[in-house]
Amino acid sequence: MSRRIAAKITGVAGYVPPRLLTNAELEKMVETSDEWIRSRTGIRERHIVDPGMAASHLGSEAARQVLQQRGLSPEEIDLIVVATVTPDMMFPATACLIQDKLGAKNAWGFDLSAACSGFLYALTVGAQFVGAGTHKKALVIGSDVMTSIIDFTDRATCVLFGDGAGAVLIEPAESENEGIIDFHHDVDGAGGCNLYMPGGGSLHPPSHETIDKRMHYVHQDGPQVFKYAVRRMCDVSTMLVERNGFTSDDLALVVPHQANLRIIRAMQERLGIPDSKLLINIDRYGNTTAGTIPLGLRDAIEQGRLRRGDLVLLMAVGAGFTTAGILLRWT
Repeated sequence: MSRRIAAKITGVAGYVPPRLLTNAELEKMVETSDEWIRSRTGIRERHIVDPGMAASHLGSEAARQVLQQRGLSPEEIDLIVVATVTPDMMFPATACLIQDKLGAKNAWGFDLSAACSGFLYALTVGAQFVGAGTHKKALVIGSDVMTSIIDFTDRATCVLFGDGAGAVLIEPAESENEGIIDFHHDVDGAGGCNLYMPGGGSLHPPSHETIDKRMHYVHQDGPQVFKYAVRRMCDVSTMLVERNGFTSDDLALVVPHQANLRIIRAMQERLGIPDSKLLINIDRYGNTTAGTIPLGLRDAIEQGRLRRGDLVLLMAVGAGFTTAGILLRWT
């Protein structure tokens, strides 16, 4: 059954810090090689923050660009939803910090944690408020500083992630032929042990012991994550397309979460999506977690790959396990 929401994306922007970390530099930090990284992940470089730069800085810069695109003042924003697993601090919410940095004094907001699916979860939440008629302009931001929780002595994870943010503006859809058509999100909490950060929360608050055990970094079972991501991205993509009366041939563009090129290629093969309809930018950014899909949309626009009326599929799987999919008409 379709879950149409009367809301559409009217602006997209992204921001990555200027500093680059290349595979050649990683070769000097950990036992790895450019060939090993490229062949297993598809990544050649990633952007990383300088000390003192946090998720709110990246997210607010992306948001400012969206406001400039639309010619809006910050005071016109009603709501700010921030997807992140690397907030500036436990509280206040990063949404509050971004609201202050922007001067969006009429907006309320909150953070949402769903790891790599976070941006799509936040997009659906923001669209619900707009689609219900209670809000006119909502900023949805995905921003993560993954290098703040990466162990750069662990070659299995340190090569994967980069820092970055993206933001979209959500406004009311004016007809049934535009905006968000349908979505499907789900979780499988039994998979939480395969991708997580054990330290820092109420179960294992910071201590000398948690630091010594390196519990404040990402821990991942790569093979389990790979298998789950490929299966669920394919299942949910097929479900969304078919239950709305389309086929994969109707899709103009698929923007998957950029976790690993092999995951993307496996999904592409199973769904029968040609390269011309697939957005891939993992080679330049790595996995920016909540930032990957808005950065992908930004790149697609800059490359002239999105036109009004295009049928677009957004897909992600993340820690939790979380799965997210959104089908929309581009405006």
